[in-house]
Amino acid sequence: MNPASDSSLASPRHGAPYLAACVQAAPVAFDVARTLDKVRDLAADCARQGARLALFPEAFVSAYPRGMDFGAVVGSRSSQGREAFRRYYDASVDVPGPAVDVLGAIAREHALHLVIGVIERAGGTLYCTALTFDEHGTLNARRRKLMPTGSERLVWGFGDGSTLGVAATPLGRIGTVICWENYMPMLRAAMYAQKIEIYCAPTADGRPTWLPSMQHIALEGRCFVLTANQFCRRSDYPEDYASNLPGDPDAIVSRGGSAIVDPLGRTLAGPLWDREGIITAEIDLAAVTRAQFDFDPVGHYSRPDVFSLTVDTRPKAAVTFE
Repeated sequence: MNPASDSSLASPRHGAPYLAACVQAAPVAFDVARTLDKVRDLAADCARQGARLALFPEAFVSAYPRGMDFGAVVGSRSSQGREAFRRYYDASVDVPGPAVDVLGAIAREHALHLVIGVIERAGGTLYCTALTFDEHGTLNARRRKLMPTGSERLVWGFGDGSTLGVAATPLGRIGTVICWENYMPMLRAAMYAQKIEIYCAPTADGRPTWLPSMQHIALEGRCFVLTANQFCRRSDYPEDYASNLPGDPDAIVSRGGSAIVDPLGRTLAGPLWDREGIITAEIDLAAVTRAQFDFDPVGHYSRPDVFSLTVDTRPKAAVTFE
């Protein structure tokens, strides 16, 4: 969704409270089909618990390439690294494409609003992307990560402003900000300006410092914040996975830390550490309005006479045919 094309930034009428879920698990790394099978099982678990919205981690379909260097140093790339990239490319998905169709069918089968991180391929470029499906299985939003972090820039391209939209749904206004994008103040302001109510933050950051960041964003944006991270052991990656990860198959390489925070910064669920699991919490959109009584970051607390932000939502094509 292009934010500029959204004619109504008003929230839907506050409906009854509902249950939201964050899934903390590992994909079957570099295997799209088996990862989609796991998504189906985990989505069914969420639905059995009564959830109407489920958030999966960053890069869940089908790998966050933790510990890989892709054979690159400044001024040189190895043939082994190029082969590693080819393997990663082959384990990525087209949007739209068959894997997206399967994810839509999973959302529809379980009547779930589904937000999930995927590695999207377009031409010769990979993007860290989050997809949002409604309960009918329709793809409502595609968010390409604007700013890959550190060595992620070696294998992921940069998104543009055309995917910074927030989707108006019966569950509230749902938007996604991926991992360390959450440390970009202007990006957050762009989401707040679209009246985001359910702020999804899929991540690969498993440090204890992540939760305070999520609490700050919930307080700053006066929104519910859902964050989901993978829980992974070394054994969740292939045996021939060339990386700097520990050799012990049982070694934990991503601790998790998934959590749900309310618009006043109170932690409703999690953080969940050192195991797979699903956390849930009740979402009552009336809490957003109550929290905005004394703080609205893009309204009565914004001071537009002093500060302003311009967001370019035009898609940026390398080649345009006219």
